[in-house]
Amino acid sequence: MCGQGAQVYHAGEHRLLTSLTLDRQLAGLALSKIEAEVGLLALAASRDGLEGEVLMGPGYLVHEGPLPYVPYEDPAELWSAPLTKLYIQHPTLTDDELTRAARATVGGLVDIVMAGPGIVEILPLGLSKATGLSLAARRLGVKAAETIAFGDMPNDIPMFGWAAHGVAMGNAHAELRAVADEVTASNEEDGIAVVLERLLAG
Repeated sequence: MCGQGAQVYHAGEHRLLTSLTLDRQLAGLALSKIEAEVGLLALAASRDGLEGEVLMGPGYLVHEGPLPYVPYEDPAELWSAPLTKLYIQHPTLTDDELTRAARATVGGLVDIVMAGPGIVEILPLGLSKATGLSLAARRLGVKAAETIAFGDMPNDIPMFGWAAHGVAMGNAHAELRAVADEVTASNEEDGIAVVLERLLAG
């Protein structure tokens, strides 16, 4: 399951089983409303499809990880092909502040999630990891009551609501820790393995 639930990917067959794209006209409207409220934003976007190119505009900063990207200068290029999501950054607002401001401004048009340091995303309205997981689980014949979910950021909150047991990493965002059934060790301390070994031993 990829793209905050937008895509269900079959790894063995290397194909997308489902793919939901962001309405580009609606996204453009949402973006203009957010910028009218908080000022100019730095932008990036994920294109639809197996390649999943990430377009990155001027001023957008990659905070962690070797994210492959395609730089662009012409804004028209951003909207030239179907997208799964937009990424927005603000020069002075924190991720939490930008997320709150964007939700307050365009919450009825699109969904806004914070997925990591420097990663605030604009998504199709109603999309979440819970919707993607429910589709994947249905194909696998697995019920929500039979699942456990691990997460570290506020975008994982819907997933915790869907799964039977939600486990926040020790280094998770406070909003996710507040709704978790359990908090494990951090990712650097193999927190997922700690929980799985306990469950498998039982």
